[in-house]
Amino acid sequence: MIFKRKQEGSALAAAVSELEEGVAARDGDRTGRAFTAVMNVVQSASDGERVQAGPRLAALIPAFPPTGPRPMLAMAAGFCVEHGADPVACAEPVLGGVHRDLVDALELARRWTAAGGAEDELPEPDVKIIDDALLARLGGDEREATRLALAWCSVEEWQPPALAVLCRSAEVRRRHASGLLPACQEVEALGRHDLKCLAYALAVLDDEPLVVLHRPSGTGFEVRIGGIGDNFQLHTLLAHVLVGGGHLPGTAPSAESVRLATDPEPARGRTQTVATGAFELLAPDGTPLWNEGLPDDIPVVERRRLLVLDEPAYQRSWNADRFFPHLPGTAELTRVLTADETRTWFARTAPAEGTRQPS
Repeated sequence: MIFKRKQEGSALAAAVSELEEGVAARDGDRTGRAFTAVMNVVQSASDGERVQAGPRLAALIPAFPPTGPRPMLAMAAGFCVEHGADPVACAEPVLGGVHRDLVDALELARRWTAAGGAEDELPEPDVKIIDDALLARLGGDEREATRLALAWCSVEEWQPPALAVLCRSAEVRRRHASGLLPACQEVEALGRHDLKCLAYALAVLDDEPLVVLHRPSGTGFEVRIGGIGDNFQLHTLLAHVLVGGGHLPGTAPSAESVRLATDPEPARGRTQTVATGAFELLAPDGTPLWNEGLPDDIPVVERRRLLVLDEPAYQRSWNADRFFPHLPGTAELTRVLTADETRTWFARTAPAEGTRQPS
C-alpha cells in the first residue's frame, strides 16, 4: 500500500512537471496531454503530494490561454487546497481568474444589450450558444468575442476553487474579497448565473466590531465577529454570547447548535440539529435583517456596524448547520456599553413604540 501511494504521488508530481514544461515551451499538444494526465491522477494522489502540487497548478492558471480550460485547472488547484495545500499560495491565481471571467461576463452582457432591444434577454450560459451569429453580435475581434462568450459560460465553474481558498483563510478574504465582490454581485444580478455561494463568501466579515443594542432592556454591547456565513449563524452566536452569557433574558441556544456554528471541524454531512430564534434582527432604521441575509447587510453608522435586537415577532427555528461547512464562525463580547454610550447609540436609531430606552 505504501509503495502504491508513492507511485500515485510520483505520478502527480511528474504530470505537474510535464504540464509546467509544456506551458513554458508553448507546446499546445504537450500541454494538452499533460493537463489530461494531471486531471486523471490528482484525485488518486496522496494528500502530501496534493499539498505540493496545489500552488504549482495555481501558478499555471494565468499562463493558460483565455479560451482554454482555466477553470478546470483552477478546480484541480482548489481540490488540492481542500486536501491541505496552502490557500494563500493558491489564492491570487485562482481569484485572478475569477475576476477576469466576471469582468468578461459583464462585458458580454453590455455588448449583447447594446446590440439588441431592451426586451432581448441575455443568453443562457451554455457553450451551445457560441456560434457565428453570437460572435458577430458581440462585435470586435473574433478571438476576443470568443473569450467573452467562454467567460460567460464558465463563470460558475470558478465557484468551487474560489470557495476552497476563501473559506480556508481569513488572510485570503482580507486581500481579495472586497475587490471581487462588486463584480460578482453585478453578474449575479443579471439573473443568468447562480453565484450566491461565491457572493456570500466574498462578503464574510473578519475581525469586525458590531454595536448591538437590545431594545427591550435598553442595553448595549460591543461584539466582535468573524467567519460568519449568514445571519442564521450570527443569530445563534449572538444568542450564545448575550443570552448564554447572562447579559440578556431568554433561552440560550443548545450546546450542539453553538458547536456547529463554531467548530473548526465541519459536520460530517447534514445534521438534524435545530436552532431557535431569540431576537428580531433590525437595521437602525427599523428595517428587518432577515436570517437568510448576511452580517455584511448590517448598516454602518458612525464607522461602526449598528445592529438592533428586539423581541421576535414570531417563533423561528432553522437547521443549525452553518452555510459554509469549512468556515467556523466567531463572536466575542468585548464589552458592555455604558448607559451614556448606549443612549448615544439609541439616538441614532428609529424609535419603536412601546420599547424601553436607556435612562
